[in-house]
Amino acid sequence: MPPRPFIPGDRVLLVDSKQRRHLVTLVEDGAFHSHAGVLPHTEMIGKDEGVSVRTTMGQRFTAVRPTLAEFVLKMPRGAQVIYPKDLGPILMLADIFPGAHVLESGVGSGALTTTLLRAVGPTGHVHGYELREDFAVTAQRNIESFLGPDQPLTVEVRDVYDGIDLTDLDRILLDLPEPWRVVKHAEQALRPGGILLAYLPTILQVARLREELHGSAFGMAESLEVMQRTWHIDGQSVRPDHRMVAHTGFLTYARLLVADG
Repeated sequence: MPPRPFIPGDRVLLVDSKQRRHLVTLVEDGAFHSHAGVLPHTEMIGKDEGVSVRTTMGQRFTAVRPTLAEFVLKMPRGAQVIYPKDLGPILMLADIFPGAHVLESGVGSGALTTTLLRAVGPTGHVHGYELREDFAVTAQRNIESFLGPDQPLTVEVRDVYDGIDLTDLDRILLDLPEPWRVVKHAEQALRPGGILLAYLPTILQVARLREELHGSAFGMAESLEVMQRTWHIDGQSVRPDHRMVAHTGFLTYARLLVADG
């Protein structure tokens, strides 16, 4: 999106002096209420991103458009989301490219779906399988609120364990408890060289998936986790922050290989 002033309907991230963040949607007669006072939306409408605004009690906020990572952390949730520290590596490990046709099973609140849609672009397509209709509805609302309408997305309320009614897929991404039950379906749905990636919370689930992959047409399997540690930097005071985002989930990926002829 080219730079432009804020208009009604824009999502805006308000950041206070303590780096606390609040996600709001601008409306003509709207206002943001907090312990720090009231901030009318008209203080932001027509202003450029990065503007500093004050509440009725003098509290200062900086108004910016949320990045995808910031939106994921603040968006409405039906199910737990995959966090930004894992979303970036997923794009790289699964090699999501413009024009790719991707199946995601376990759409949840739509964090990964939104990330995939930005990566595949208008020439690609994301197919989503979601078991719960309420999660599917929440996800599609979140996706549209960030990316806008008319995305290359198809969401079906169905159980991927029962099978995949798609073929020649480039990638399959799974965020569900028993991905090993999908391996046989993925062998039929992926093109040769296609990549299967699963996000799992426990190492025992990873071990069970790797066991299933070992006896399949998939090869080159790897499993890993991503940890994120920020640093406190204030003049000569330079040290790791006391808290870090450690374990969230394990990433396992493998490639569909052609059998020896």
